[in-house]
Amino acid sequence: MSAFRVAGPGAPPGAAQAVPRRHRRRPSARGPRPARSQRWYTPWPYLLAPLALLVLFTYVPVVNMFLYSLTDWDGFSPAKNFVGAGNYVDLFTRPRFLQVLTVSLFYLAGSAVQMVVALYFATVLSFGIRLRNLFKGILFFPYLINGVAIGFVFLYFFQPGGTLDTVLGTFGVEPRLWLGDPDLVNTSLAGVSVWRFMGLNLVLFIGAIQSIPPQLYEAASLDGASRWQQFRFVIAPSIKPIISLSAILAISGALSVFEIPFIMTGGSNNSETFVIQTIKLAFNFNKVGLASAAAVVLLAIVLLVTWLQRLLVPDERVEQS
Repeated sequence: MSAFRVAGPGAPPGAAQAVPRRHRRRPSARGPRPARSQRWYTPWPYLLAPLALLVLFTYVPVVNMFLYSLTDWDGFSPAKNFVGAGNYVDLFTRPRFLQVLTVSLFYLAGSAVQMVVALYFATVLSFGIRLRNLFKGILFFPYLINGVAIGFVFLYFFQPGGTLDTVLGTFGVEPRLWLGDPDLVNTSLAGVSVWRFMGLNLVLFIGAIQSIPPQLYEAASLDGASRWQQFRFVIAPSIKPIISLSAILAISGALSVFEIPFIMTGGSNNSETFVIQTIKLAFNFNKVGLASAAAVVLLAIVLLVTWLQRLLVPDERVEQS
């Protein structure tokens, strides 16, 4: 039997011992395991916790809300009488239902202005200007402030003889009831929303613009493109997915406005939004079933508008090279 020789632990240098061939360690004939044979269930234990939280705090409440919308539950009584689609019929036959939806148009217009202004500042601050980081912080700061604090600050800003009237008075403008006039209140509240949420869109747009390869700007500059042409043919097509995302967030936010008008006016003077009406139905009039139906309708409207927006403006892959 052939053998190879290895040095023993106590042998002098150059000495060797005979080791049978059968004790040799043979290399594995299998090799590395192919990717297809790996265990398919490996990622699922890591996903159980987030999926459980998602189902528990998102889908289960939505299902319960839909079930409540089919009853006349008042929020306190253990009895929940089934009324079917009665709450939905009552909701769509209310005169104020369409009125609160028209109030959302003011916030939708404000969201459009907000996106345009945020896109303008994001484009300007993306180029090499002095103190651009300071301006980024100033424009983003309102988004960090609590909504309740913003509401109280702008109550003093819009009150008769307040800050706005004082500033406009220097230009000869007469004082107005900015929050008391039904023709001005929604415009004033929408302006507050624009001031507060513009920083969020600004950050999204700046991040998208900074991800554009600098070679595209260099090629545009060599071709003699102006700043406007660079924005039109380089920046706007490259950040189209982010603009689409901001549009979806703006539409859903305009339909679900609650914080600022509730704090500043409480829904008075024709400033009641859809969410304020839903809150009043549930907690002021103890009509939880009807309020749940209103919440389901709002959810359906947001999903429908989002689907239409994605259908009319589909996402396109932008090759940046």
